[in-house]
Amino acid sequence: MILSDLTFQQLQEYVIAIGLPKFRASQIFDGIYSGKTLEEVSNLSKEIKEKISDVYPQYKIIRQLISKDGTQKLIVQFGDGKIVECVLMSYKYGNTLCVSTQVGCRMGCKFCASTLNGLERNLSAGEILGQALLVNKILGGSLKDRKITNIVLMGSGEPLDNFDNVCKFIQLVSDEKGLNISQRNISLSTCGLVDKIKLLQEKSYNITLTISLHATLDEKRREVMPIANRWSIQEIIDACREYFDKTGRRIYFEYTLIKGVNDSNEDAQRLAKLLKGLTCHVNVIPLNSVKERNLLGVARAQAYQFVEKLESLKVSATVRRTMGEDIEGACGQLRNKILKENKE
Repeated sequence: MILSDLTFQQLQEYVIAIGLPKFRASQIFDGIYSGKTLEEVSNLSKEIKEKISDVYPQYKIIRQLISKDGTQKLIVQFGDGKIVECVLMSYKYGNTLCVSTQVGCRMGCKFCASTLNGLERNLSAGEILGQALLVNKILGGSLKDRKITNIVLMGSGEPLDNFDNVCKFIQLVSDEKGLNISQRNISLSTCGLVDKIKLLQEKSYNITLTISLHATLDEKRREVMPIANRWSIQEIIDACREYFDKTGRRIYFEYTLIKGVNDSNEDAQRLAKLLKGLTCHVNVIPLNSVKERNLLGVARAQAYQFVEKLESLKVSATVRRTMGEDIEGACGQLRNKILKENKE
């Protein structure tokens, strides 16, 4: 447990339990949500700092790369030395932060560099939150002047494979006493864990559910996404229809175009048939090639042609804007580079 795992009320209960006055919770909370190290929290005595040093967050940014398009990729290191990536993307409407939910990933999707070293461990709710707190700080933000407007759970790891911690994170980051980010501005991306999608809909969050689909045939999906051996495309679509019926929230689908695998007109036709009648939008993504997997992307012109085909079939679709290519923007690429450097 680290203190950023706790709600404000839980933090109050904690400080009382360790023999501190209740008002100390506000000072500690402000320090954590300002992204400060324990040493930087000036209104706590040395004795108090020693008392909470083992549970005060130890995460920190150890590398920061800035793309020519303004995208920032940051490597966050936790107290045990494990590292993850988060990505800051600036738009006209505000700043979107893509956070990681696990150290590595066990889903094994072949187009994603995050899976190359497998899953090392889950992140706690406070460690997921910590990425947002650290980035808010470097943007010049504070607890009262938040600079991050949107959160995307689409970094390293499968969010629904870390279900309890991710749910607690959603609670923490949307809490009015904390960063107070509207749940409507939070998007969660999953490769399709149907049982967890069903659990998520029972939470009645106002977040956006995004499905990494990437194929229209089960046999093709199994080639690039091992999770397809557990749940069929139709089971995922059915779960999405239930999710929409329960929450009323529009579903988003990520569809990465892989040359010669899922980029044909027939694929577009099958995708439109699968999604018929579902309130949804498709983000078409030209693959950012992962050399370790020998998978090739398509030209953006072909991606636009794929979108045009979908739209002609009455499916809402766009080509996702490519950002951060010059700083190894795809999930897991920079982290893997640093891990290799550390081994050399």
